[in-house]
Amino acid sequence: MTDRATQDEAGTAAAKDPDTWTTGDEPITGAQRSYLETLSTEAGEEIPEDIAELTKAEASKRIDELQDAAGRG
Repeated sequence: MTDRATQDEAGTAAAKDPDTWTTGDEPITGAQRSYLETLSTEAGEEIPEDIAELTKAEASKRIDELQDAAGRG
């Protein structure tokens, strides 16, 4: 089972809360790691030393934070 966006009443995609993902406690994906590295650089922040230990949900939350900091949010 994978985590996907859900449809709200208007038919637009609404992101699910990472805390409720059934796969949220699985290890960070390669795509998430790469994107976190890119966003960290763009936001002028250091890449987290524990990046390889993040879960999918933790990585998603960090990506959201960095998107705002990097002006992509």
